[in-house]
Amino acid sequence: MTRVSTVQNYNIMTSNLMAAQIRQNEVGAQVSSQKVANDLKGYAKNAEMLTAMRGTQTRINGLLDQIKMVGNRLEMQDTGLGRIATATQSGREAIANALAAGNATTLMQQMTAAFGEVVQGLNTKSNGLYVFSGAQTETATTSATSMADLTAAPATSDLFHNDQYIATNRVDEQTSAKTGILGDAVGTDVFDAFKQVQAYVDANGPFTGNLTDAQVNFLKGLLPTFDAAHKTVIDAQGKNGVTQKRFEGAQTDLSNQADTLTAMVGGITDVDMADAVTRLESAKLAVQASAQVFTSLQASSLLNVLK
Repeated sequence: MTRVSTVQNYNIMTSNLMAAQIRQNEVGAQVSSQKVANDLKGYAKNAEMLTAMRGTQTRINGLLDQIKMVGNRLEMQDTGLGRIATATQSGREAIANALAAGNATTLMQQMTAAFGEVVQGLNTKSNGLYVFSGAQTETATTSATSMADLTAAPATSDLFHNDQYIATNRVDEQTSAKTGILGDAVGTDVFDAFKQVQAYVDANGPFTGNLTDAQVNFLKGLLPTFDAAHKTVIDAQGKNGVTQKRFEGAQTDLSNQADTLTAMVGGITDVDMADAVTRLESAKLAVQASAQVFTSLQASSLLNVLK
């Protein structure tokens, strides 16, 4: 006698077909997103580890963002200090050249230009903020604009407007380092050196033509003063460079940690695409097979036999 389908057979095959379709949808979603799941429930026993890893990733990325900002400021500080040091050396060379030539016709023009560079260096900005002003980042480090301001001010310190706050930033999760440099710390000696030149001119008149014995003696006495001022700036630039290297090393280490964590997280969340595509094809075949059997059962209906 011909077999006919039953309610139980229909129920079984319907369940198999639905299960095969669900599996196909799940694997299809993995292939499409290239992720094992779209929420923590999909990672089962690895969910807690994944949460911890992502928390660590967030902290490391935060430190990396901060280090990049600090790195930019340190670079601008280096640029500013280099400008001050070069200008101070230029002032010293102008004096030495005048002494060598025995003539100071262009001395004050050269000194004025060098001092202008010093002022520009002290008022260096990073992202619109003055880097040598301590916490007063929106206030120019110095208000001096010309050498005449040096002798007009009651004291050299009156020309500097930075406070005494020295910025400190985290190098990594355990250590911090001082990154700030104050304008008056590097600029006072430089200003005082140029101030001596301006004070001499105010008291004795401008340098014109050949040097007198008094002018020669005065200018010779200035050379050590400019040398000392230059050394102060170079020392500050050197310390800034050491700090730069320290943060660059920390950035490299943190970037490596971030890459390692990304790989570890990917090992949990990312789908093996070759395996996923194979499972998707298998799921499609399972759906087709279940549908074919279901169709065969429909053809074996009792109604068809009665006809």
